[in-house]
Amino acid sequence: NYVLLKVLPWKGVVRFRKKQKLAPRFVGPFEITKKVGPVAYQLELPEELNGVHDTFHVSNLKKCLADPTLQVPLDEI
Repeated sequence: NYVLLKVLPWKGVVRFRKKQKLAPRFVGPFEITKKVGPVAYQLELPEELNGVHDTFHVSNLKKCLADPTLQVPLDEI
């Protein structure tokens, strides 16, 4: 399964080059590697996000219904 991550919790941790209204609300998709608890999941994150913890609450995730092969790389955002 693949999910998208909400950008808001990363404010100050990861910089996306666009400002406010044009900034992406979600990034990804990322593969779920493990269910950690009833409301938390561990994700497989790319090297660009090595400063971000890999476990997220479900409120920060959105199920990805798109084909993961059509993703835009993080460095292009």
